[in-house]
Amino acid sequence: MSILPGMCGEIITELQSRGVRVGQGILHRKGGAGPAEAGFLLIGGIPVSVPVHGPYVSNSPYAVEKQKGQDLLLNRGEVLFPVDFVPRPRFYDHSTGEGIPYPKIALLHGKDCLATSVDQRCVYWPSRLRCRFCGIELSLKDGQTIARKTPEQLAEVAQKARALDGVTHVVLTTGAAAGAGVEIKRLAACAKAIKGASGLAVHAQFMPPEEEEDLRALKRAGVDTVGIHVESFDLQVLERAAPAKAAIGLNRYKEAWKRSVEIFGTNQVSTFLLVGLGERSDSLLEGCEILADLGVYPFLVPLRPIPGTLMEKALPPSPRMMTALYHEVARILRRKGLSSARSQAGCVRCGACSALPAFEGPADRLVCHPARTAGELMTAYEIRRQVFVLEQGLFQDSDKDGEDRKSIHLVAEKDGEVVGTVRVFPSSSGNGHWIGGRLAVKGPFRACGAGELLVKDAVACVKKRGCTSFTAHVQQENVPFFTQLGWRAIEPVRAYRGRPHQLMEANLDAPDPMN
Repeated sequence: MSILPGMCGEIITELQSRGVRVGQGILHRKGGAGPAEAGFLLIGGIPVSVPVHGPYVSNSPYAVEKQKGQDLLLNRGEVLFPVDFVPRPRFYDHSTGEGIPYPKIALLHGKDCLATSVDQRCVYWPSRLRCRFCGIELSLKDGQTIARKTPEQLAEVAQKARALDGVTHVVLTTGAAAGAGVEIKRLAACAKAIKGASGLAVHAQFMPPEEEEDLRALKRAGVDTVGIHVESFDLQVLERAAPAKAAIGLNRYKEAWKRSVEIFGTNQVSTFLLVGLGERSDSLLEGCEILADLGVYPFLVPLRPIPGTLMEKALPPSPRMMTALYHEVARILRRKGLSSARSQAGCVRCGACSALPAFEGPADRLVCHPARTAGELMTAYEIRRQVFVLEQGLFQDSDKDGEDRKSIHLVAEKDGEVVGTVRVFPSSSGNGHWIGGRLAVKGPFRACGAGELLVKDAVACVKKRGCTSFTAHVQQENVPFFTQLGWRAIEPVRAYRGRPHQLMEANLDAPDPMN
């Protein structure tokens, strides 16, 4: 009657897709932004947000019943294992000096996350541009919350929640506001007050801002992590489900993610990807790969239909579909060195609304990805200088050239340290021909597989971009290494900067080495 190791991911997936029939007393939330209509359970100590409202939940085979003083999870009446309810937090019993109950200002999510919508109204709510899955103004309509929370109110609640209930981080979200920078100013003011009063880690969610300074303002205010949620990479799906986000365009989202990673760091930027909006699995996985390469955590979440929204009659995706996606996305995260455990604050750290953290496992010790920040790129250049200038003497002062500006610079990391690099760029011929070069690995790490991983990832990288021919001039002593990786010589050996080099071509028809 206890949950076995390895079962958590599968059972959480089942519960979040099918829902759980429960009696009274479970801590839950209705309406509002994000995955609502949910109750919070502890399964093997893991906080889990599960649907407890809605027509499909009444048909769920899963239920929680109390037997002999113990709460048990049942499947079609058969006992699976004990579960615990997240207890009602003690800070819920308090009110502000104006008489506003604390739960109307912020709520407990998971077991140690305080969450609130700073502004419970959205400029798109009355229009056809509203997100079809969102219920941000429903909780306001039902009197469960107040329209706008002040920085002072949130600071007061955060301080009490930390003292009484061990809250460790805060999620700040908001409805879209009219006027450039309005959302950011409100979020920054609230974050600054919370940080000053409680010292808690703070996560902020918002639409992609046009100005980089807005992101820096949040950082100065004490925001630790950010969420810029695109929901779907399929523009047609996005136009149906979230027209206002579709109108912004993916390019602006990508630029906002890049800037955010530079400011807040790798693994401290996230985006929700909702499964169940109609997007194909391969499109979702492609989006996750793009995000992971940028250093953005793709928080994969099953659609949770909320009564009162424009998608209230939809159904969550099947557990089978979610399980397959979780396994694939977890593999991407491991290969790119991302992990929910590394997130300092927010939905990714809480993890209650997705089973993805339960599938992750530890990140690989040796990973490869495009340089994500200016610091990583500078480290790559320095490794090249150490190898090609100081060690081999191929260049006098620097090996940088005009091709660097149009290159994708891949880096290999070993236990978080950048240890190698390679660049790839499209040929000026524009006929699908890509060129690789400047493969360099720090001396102490040349036997750990970094060079092999860089070459394999370089091949995978150009194939995704429509490459039809991938070549590189390889130093003659490295020809056997490339031959073992499936490359072939295509021209006679020629001297380059005083050293014999062999022009080689990758076998693009071979199975993707990253799969």
